[in-house]
Amino acid sequence: MGDHMRRPLIAACVVLASVALSAGCDNSGSSTVASPAPILSTATFSGTVDPGGKASNSFTVGQSGGEVDITLTAAGPPATIFMGLGVGTPSTDGTTCTVPNGQSVNAQAGTTPQLVGTAAPGTYCVSVFDIGNQTATISYTVTVAHP
Repeated sequence: MGDHMRRPLIAACVVLASVALSAGCDNSGSSTVASPAPILSTATFSGTVDPGGKASNSFTVGQSGGEVDITLTAAGPPATIFMGLGVGTPSTDGTTCTVPNGQSVNAQAGTTPQLVGTAAPGTYCVSVFDIGNQTATISYTVTVAHP
């Protein structure tokens, strides 16, 4: 074959290859590579909260890029009581949990996470506290699912 026959054949092959590669692709101009989902760990904490009191437990997020779900799964008696549920950072000696404004909710025990977010790798704490409606000691269970 002469040069004049090879050029259209090469051009046709390039066009077909680019059509084949772009078929089914989103032409939004950006490309992403799927990263593996982080491995989730679940920690379960149980304890009691006295009237006017609070309790906290620490957990460690080992990987970034995943959702942190905190669920007050049990509280009572009575089973209908609302408790404060917050997430923050433990003190250096581990005796207190500092919960920033906006990082807590009033929650009734259930199966749906009451606090959901993402967190960088590090040590955090979950706090369960009386919101002013307790008349006796309350038992609680909290689960924390995190990467």
